[in-house]
Amino acid sequence: MGRLLEDEHSNSPQALLERSRRPGRSMGSFARAFEDFFTLHGLALPTDQAERLAAGRRRRRVDAVPDPLKQAVIAFDASRMRAQQRARRAGTRPRSNHTLETALTILRDLALFLINQRNKNDWALADVHDVEEFLATLPKARKRRLVVLGQFFRFARAQHIVLIDPTRNMTSKSLKGFRGRTLTLDEQRYLFRRWTTNEEVHPHEAVVGMLALLHGASSSEVRMLQVNDVDQQAQTVRLGKRPHPVPLDPASWTVLQRCLDHRQAWRTENPHVVVTKGTKAGRSPASSAYLSHVLDGCGFPPRMIRSTRLVDMVNTMDPKLVAAAFGIDPQATLIYLADHVDKGRLPAP
Repeated sequence: MGRLLEDEHSNSPQALLERSRRPGRSMGSFARAFEDFFTLHGLALPTDQAERLAAGRRRRRVDAVPDPLKQAVIAFDASRMRAQQRARRAGTRPRSNHTLETALTILRDLALFLINQRNKNDWALADVHDVEEFLATLPKARKRRLVVLGQFFRFARAQHIVLIDPTRNMTSKSLKGFRGRTLTLDEQRYLFRRWTTNEEVHPHEAVVGMLALLHGASSSEVRMLQVNDVDQQAQTVRLGKRPHPVPLDPASWTVLQRCLDHRQAWRTENPHVVVTKGTKAGRSPASSAYLSHVLDGCGFPPRMIRSTRLVDMVNTMDPKLVAAAFGIDPQATLIYLADHVDKGRLPAP
């Protein structure tokens, strides 16, 4: 900070923030601390670091497309970026950077498939058989891939890059319903004992696991959970967009208090419950990558643990009540319904 204040450039907060950034993919912890402080006190505008990183990720995906097929992908990406900017100006819902990057990943994979597997170096040569073969390489991702390919080939046809849209009459052929894995009762008991009795387990793993196992909390909900969302007197927490506070059982409350004690040891001003070494100096939440790997020690992914709770709740309660409690669309809970009726609920013969 002293070096920045003593040079010949402006010492305004915005200028100091811009000059404190390191070149490369990371702006540096010093610049992040500057940004959090200045934006919190209304002294400077946030940097465009997130947009720079997103642009770099898109550029790397486009660069991986073989040259004969690259120009069409570049034009498609530019069109989507213009649509994103229009949506932001209009105040509607723009596509997220993750959505745009996923689309480019799918087009990159298709381009490599056409060049390497089908020996075709022109989008106009792609036909329905090529697309079907490509979709068959990842059957579980068929629906998502087909949506992106349909958007791309409609754009390509409008730009006269192709004459025929090979995806026009294709369908996803995916059955609606939950097809994921769930935990057995023994596995649930093992995880409960691990997170409530093993002091060697990291507090972040314990709180993420317990909130998912008993309260169906997603990693995003725990990631964005702040200290102000915790009611110490009522022993409740506010999770994500749920309309009502979630009351915690004694085991979950104890695990949460252990996580808060771990956070207090950092002596941080970060308002979030889950604070890492990289976020203790700022105010941003822990990264999505950190939350996706925080349960690696137990051997089960967060989505599998959460799905176990949702399947149990939907099949023992009214799906509409579950949707209302979680603040989600009722259609989202219907996929967890089992295709059988408990024998105890059937009338006696």
